[in-house]
Amino acid sequence: MKTLDDAVTALQRINGLVEHYALSIKNNRPGSTFLSNIRRQLPALSEMLKAQFGMIADQVMQTNLASSRGASEQMRVRALREGVAQVKAALEIAIVHVKDKHEFVEGKEQKKAAS
Repeated sequence: MKTLDDAVTALQRINGLVEHYALSIKNNRPGSTFLSNIRRQLPALSEMLKAQFGMIADQVMQTNLASSRGASEQMRVRALREGVAQVKAALEIAIVHVKDKHEFVEGKEQKKAAS
């Protein structure tokens, strides 16, 4: 559960960077500093998730690849926003599954102790 909590925190930070990047592009300011920071944060998030949640780690790396494609800045912002939303949804689903599994195990142990 700690891994998921840390991943959600890191994803919130990445989401903030993506939104700052989008604002800088919209206001015709250079966004290269935000983009490079995003590209550094995504692999770190992927490494954090790789051991237990490999599929989510793959989604994170797919988002990283989409951010490096040679498209316009608006397409890059759209790809980053979509990727962050996909990873957020996957993390929320994983949190629900982990909580369900732990409740089941704790309930089973309590029944054994009562017997």
